[in-house]
Amino acid sequence: MMLGLALGDTLGAAKGKLPAEGTLRAGVSTQLACFTAEGTIRAWVRGNHKGICHPPSVVWHAYCRWAALQGIEVERMRQRWAQDDEVWPDGWLAQVPVLAQRRGSAPATVTALSKTEHGNMGIPTTSRGCHALTRALPVTVVGVAHGSDQSAQLAREIAALTHGDPAAQSAAAHAAVLVNYCLTSGPQIQANLFGGQSQVQQALLEGLYALPDADRGLTAAEHDRLHTALQQAEDQPADVGHLAKLAPDATAPSALLGGLHAAASFPEPAQVHDALRFAAGAPDGDSVACVAGALLGAAHGVEALPIDLISRHELAWVLDTLARNLITQLTDSPSGGDYNSGWDPRWMERYPGW
Repeated sequence: MMLGLALGDTLGAAKGKLPAEGTLRAGVSTQLACFTAEGTIRAWVRGNHKGICHPPSVVWHAYCRWAALQGIEVERMRQRWAQDDEVWPDGWLAQVPVLAQRRGSAPATVTALSKTEHGNMGIPTTSRGCHALTRALPVTVVGVAHGSDQSAQLAREIAALTHGDPAAQSAAAHAAVLVNYCLTSGPQIQANLFGGQSQVQQALLEGLYALPDADRGLTAAEHDRLHTALQQAEDQPADVGHLAKLAPDATAPSALLGGLHAAASFPEPAQVHDALRFAAGAPDGDSVACVAGALLGAAHGVEALPIDLISRHELAWVLDTLARNLITQLTDSPSGGDYNSGWDPRWMERYPGW
């Protein structure tokens, strides 16, 4: 899922036409997704050791580390977070040079981070921009361990840190549920009930059926639009006109609808590259391909992603490490907790619980 979203982000930014050789550059959605994954790990570390934690606050701290690396309100960030003479930003992720490089704009996220006052989180903007969704995708993994309703709520709260528009927050929550069903799907999923459909289409339909219970904020209109995007992909796959209408702009709802349509239009493992190229043709191809890549990567696994492209991506190792460590934290708690010692003495150094 992590590698799929990154590849989609990169290919979408290139409008589907990547150079034949050389390093593939990460986009800003990928950078922010890295810090979402790291912040989620650190939130669970804190919960295990302190017994209480507000995960969105810990993820907010992660975004502040990204902002400081990017040169955004550095002194204010240091005043807020640096403790005495301790190194800040801390944790291993802050040492990755690529994450300090500007790779596109995330205006609503930056605006909210810039409003940070000492001791407080920023004031959300009124934006419904796509980064509310794309950067929240890694919290989907929480749903695998604790239920899709948990990942939906966490995605909604993380989107709300910077994006005040309810439609952006809902899109992030709904994406979390759909990706969760792709992560947990298999060829056997409801085979008799959904005869003739691919594994991806089955998983997405299962996710749509589960949405009303997983996210109480779901409206009938939102549900209908998602069903329409999936049905159109099945009836008329890879229709450029449908894609343009479903995803006309750089908003979170467009990213979700377009990404869903692209993934369902090319649902087979051998079609991932085609799906991402198609998604990249949307008016805002970065975000649409990012969501499509996350859905297909989650459903098919890393084996289905184009090896020639993944091996050239500059954050491939970082993304793989974060994905593995996120699963490890949720299932095994390497640093232990209040009442038991962990098996990795350096885990807290890599992922401080704050």
